[in-house]
Amino acid sequence: MIVCVPVTPVGEIDPRWGRAARVAIAEVDDGAIARWDEIDVGWDALHDAGSEGGHHARVAGFLKEQGTEVVVAHHMGDPMLHMLAAMGVQVRLGASGDARGAVLAVTAGRAET
Repeated sequence: MIVCVPVTPVGEIDPRWGRAARVAIAEVDDGAIARWDEIDVGWDALHDAGSEGGHHARVAGFLKEQGTEVVVAHHMGDPMLHMLAAMGVQVRLGASGDARGAVLAVTAGRAET
């Protein structure tokens, strides 16, 4: 399973999904993180650089390119939620604390939806 999560420099959940500077792409296999790649996406700087639709298209393209199946985040707005649902990407909100732990909790089915 491929999971995307916004992360801070110290490995915590960044509460700003659409304005995250950095995200991690995790590949989870048999309940363990098999791959963890952190990527500087710059969505914090790019968020207001164009239209909302343009920003959502940027996020959608990135997630599609990564093969993302699930997004784990603290919060996101309704337009982003609708876009991800239309893409078939599952969203798990309310995450906080350690990003790796949050990813494992969601993929183990222990996190709230």
